[in-house]
Amino acid sequence: MNEQQIALIKATVPILKENGVLLTRYFYERMFKHNPELKHVFNMGNQQSGKQQTALAMAVLAYAENIENPGVLMGVVDHIGHKHTSLDIRPEHYQIVGNHLISSIKEVLGDAASDELLEAWTLAYNQLAAIMSGHEAKIYTDKVNHPGGWTGWRPFIVKDRVKESEEITSFYLYPSDGGRIASHQPGQYISVRLFLPELDLLQPRQYSVSNSPNGQYYRISVKQEKGSTNPDGMISNRLHEHVQVGDTIELTSPSGNFVLEGKEQGKPQVFISGGIGQTPLLAMVEDLLTDPSADQPIVWVHGCRNEQVHAFRDRLKEIATINPQFQNHLFYEQLDQDCEHARSGIVDLQKIADKVVLEDANYYLCGPAGFIRKQYEFLKETGVDPSSIHFEEFGPASLSLN
Repeated sequence: MNEQQIALIKATVPILKENGVLLTRYFYERMFKHNPELKHVFNMGNQQSGKQQTALAMAVLAYAENIENPGVLMGVVDHIGHKHTSLDIRPEHYQIVGNHLISSIKEVLGDAASDELLEAWTLAYNQLAAIMSGHEAKIYTDKVNHPGGWTGWRPFIVKDRVKESEEITSFYLYPSDGGRIASHQPGQYISVRLFLPELDLLQPRQYSVSNSPNGQYYRISVKQEKGSTNPDGMISNRLHEHVQVGDTIELTSPSGNFVLEGKEQGKPQVFISGGIGQTPLLAMVEDLLTDPSADQPIVWVHGCRNEQVHAFRDRLKEIATINPQFQNHLFYEQLDQDCEHARSGIVDLQKIADKVVLEDANYYLCGPAGFIRKQYEFLKETGVDPSSIHFEEFGPASLSLN
């Protein structure tokens, strides 16, 4: 791209800040109208909630702002790349998306979309597509180079279902071909694809692997969303209501860069979760327990509605019994009088600051966006280095914490 084209891209930044979501909403409507087959690839729950349109608008804005040095966005590229490979996004999809994005810019901006501007954005998009597809090719290669690794969708058999609480059920998934499976990094997720008769569509949904690597199966722990008409909730409900032991579902291999850090250095590890956000963190804790030489402090902080919806509470008690370095801090919004092992209310790190603010610790936050932001700000205000705080928001990223 020449200097004039770069200047044209940067000149659209104010427009993107004000009307980015309008543009991306138009783009998705246009793409699904002309390429309805992509409804089987994209998570329609995120479309319905508006999360996907917002996430794309933020990504396009960030790219435009950094068009002169897109390398600074490699952290975002890696995060999106893992999401894309978990959904089996391929280079040819970028061509379809690019055609609709440029057409959307032309149609939304009207006379303001000069031929020079459209040419600049075409070059800019092609540059971004090359960066993204190139990075994703490396992720795909890395997947197949791992023992038991694969790309694309692979059938798995549900060999067990375990009810963990009133709302959460775990599914134990074994490969139907009897082959090996790739060892995931604790904290990663897999994509599940189911057919939803209500939408007449195949739909993907990403679930954290809730167990440490074992070479035999993946476990996902799914919260039921009773009465939900959102496609995400419909997938969770279908797993609860229709998928039984012996059934086959399709998975992609483990993805994600929200993983355990500093295990080898013996650093204190602090895990802070809200609701179903505990699932990737549980895999991390269980992985720490597999190393008999590890003796670093492990702090677990979890909040949920009440004891009845709290999954894995017995497992946490067991961990506390066998590992004296494990601390278990629970918060229940609805606390029964005879429940002595939890605090009343939502997670409040101020109440246990002396237990969680540890020297040279790594922190892992998982839950809704508001929950993550609150805990992140508290830790930062108490002097924790932001580079030591890792977080994962379920769904398209809407957080940008600095």
